[in-house]
Amino acid sequence: MTGAGGGASWPPGHARLVLEETDSTLNEAERRFDELPGPAWIFTHRQTSARGRRGRAWQQPAGNFAATFVLREEGGPDRAALRSFTASLALYDAFVAVTGRTDPFSLKWPNDVLLNGGKVAGILLESIQRHGRLAGVSIGIGVNLAEAPDPASLPDGAVRPAALAAETGVLVAPEEFLTPLAHAMAEHEARFAQYGFGPVREAWLARAARLGEEIVARTGKTEIAGVFETVDDQGRLILQTPQGRQAIAAADVYF
Repeated sequence: MTGAGGGASWPPGHARLVLEETDSTLNEAERRFDELPGPAWIFTHRQTSARGRRGRAWQQPAGNFAATFVLREEGGPDRAALRSFTASLALYDAFVAVTGRTDPFSLKWPNDVLLNGGKVAGILLESIQRHGRLAGVSIGIGVNLAEAPDPASLPDGAVRPAALAAETGVLVAPEEFLTPLAHAMAEHEARFAQYGFGPVREAWLARAARLGEEIVARTGKTEIAGVFETVDDQGRLILQTPQGRQAIAAADVYF
């Protein structure tokens, strides 16, 4: 593990663990949480049991990025859930840093980054419990740097997958991508800690995909169609529907 500090090329106060292979960086975060001195990145070149939202399998072709950022969080589950927004913004900034472009990237509620309208990165939050209480949060991040997964492996109606290399011509090694991402995450976490969710929300909305357009939110067996109006101060999706304004805390969004 690289100790807190890690030199000029690494955010001060953040640890870094680089693995050749693990079952899942989210599982590693759970196992190692008690020994971590503070915020830490757990990166691996290969995952054997990666997972996405709702227990779906997450494919990691060679050359793609997989890591988990883990930190202590005792502010409750509602505050922990807002980390999908800080992580999305950090990913956006890291993509801009390695490509020099802002135009092809946008953010999809609640936890995806789009590139030319295709999904290039996904985020999965998991809570870490100790003694029956929330002790920390793990932010699992997967990025299609080199290769996009097979669209046939995705649920019907899902946003098409996209890879950074094919869409932009920029090929970045996974471990190389970790550094700009870690710096961006440290900056957004510091801003969140100091100023709360307000500035995070404003920055996220400025980069949001399909704002002001009609989208579909699926929650289990329920499907809600409406105009994407905003995200509220709790991070909920606000849709304007024929039945009125609806606030949605968790859903899969389809365009």
